[in-house]
Formats: sequence, structure tokens, C-alpha cells
Amino acid sequence: MDQITAERGKGANAAEIGERIWLAIAEGRLRPGTRLKEEELAEIFAVNRARVRQALADLSREGLVTIVPNRGAFVAAPSVEEAADVFYARHAIERRVVERLAAAITPAAVAELRELIAEERRASADSNIPDVIRLSGRFHIRLAELVGTDFLATIMRDLVARSSLITAVYRDTAHFNCGPDEHGAIVDCLARGDGAGAVEAMGGHLAHLESELHLSPARIGSADLRSALG
Repeated sequence: MDQITAERGKGANAAEIGERIWLAIAEGRLRPGTRLKEEELAEIFAVNRARVRQALADLSREGLVTIVPNRGAFVAAPSVEEAADVFYARHAIERRVVERLAAAITPAAVAELRELIAEERRASADSNIPDVIRLSGRFHIRLAELVGTDFLATIMRDLVARSSLITAVYRDTAHFNCGPDEHGAIVDCLARGDGAGAVEAMGGHLAHLESELHLSPARIGSADLRSALG
């Protein structure tokens, strides 16, 4: 192994590379259709191409990257129909999640969710977009995890990842805040054991998110990878 390859092996791991690319997509810095060149990414992250390839494969499984044989990896370009399908699925899955939680949530879980919302508020007040994106998605994933079934948690992780891309493509506003106030209303219902109220609050919250999407054909574009990931 030569010195350059050895030094590159000390750079970011695959998860960190994937996180940086995901945030660039979610913040709209990497547009759908942008080619993710392995060699350039390896230089940006100071790693070997095998590690980049692993990160891109992970993102592909989450639906954020499309890998085309003999052409390479590209930021996925969700269709209008796929966007509608994702939110349809979220309505169904998250209704089930809050119904289950309302009947069994513990005070410790309520406290944990409230702290997560408090972090989200702080990130929003600081205009810390990466943390707002991460915490908003984390709230929905954590609800599913608290139900205690891997099935629901796995589905929610996938849906949240796909929703982030859809939001980056179709949202009209520059705000990525999923709504700490609306999250708070959901948790208030859960804390009271009010399943019907939690279902209504979650439905209203998702409808609000969906209403901010401008579902017309996706804008396909390119970006300078170094600038987008800097």
C-alpha cells in the first residue's frame, strides 16, 4: 500500500460520508440527477474509492442514490407519483405507531421525546439547518422505535430518508423544520393516552408537510461536488 492510499484510509468512515452526502441532498445543495463521481468523492473525503463505494451503496439502499451499471451513482430523482406514495405510506404507518404508543408509552419515553423536541427548538432558533433536519427525522423514527418492533422502526427509517429527498426536491420554502409545535401536540396526546387525539395530530402534521410540496416534475440539475459537500 503506498503512502497516499494509507493516508486516505484514515479519513471519514462510510457512515460519515453517507451523512454528509445525505445532508447536502436534504439541504438542496445536491440536486436530483447529480452524478456522484467516486474518484472526486474520494478526494473530497480523503479516503479510498472502496469506502466511497460502500457509502453510496448504503445510500442506494435508502433510496437516496441510484446506481446505474456502467454509468455510476446519481442523486435519486423521485417522481411525483413516488412522492405521493411515500406520504400515503407515512399516513398509514405513523397512524399505527401513535395508536400503539398511546396505549403503552411510559413517562420516561415522554420525557425523552420532549427533550428531543426541545433540541429541535434550539436548532431552529439557531437556524442550524443540518440539526433541524436530523432532529425532525429523528423524532418520527424514535416514535416508531419506542413501539418496540423492528418492523415499524425499519419502515420509518426508510420513509424518513425518502421524505428528506422528496422535501429537498419539491418543497417551495427554504425551511426544513418539520414542526416542533406539531411534534409537541402529538406528544401531549400520547402522554394523556389519547390515541384518537394522537392520530388526529399526526394526520394534521403530515398533511401540513405534504401541503408545502409543489408536486410538479422534479428539477434535474448538477452541482459541483466539492462546493456542495464543503
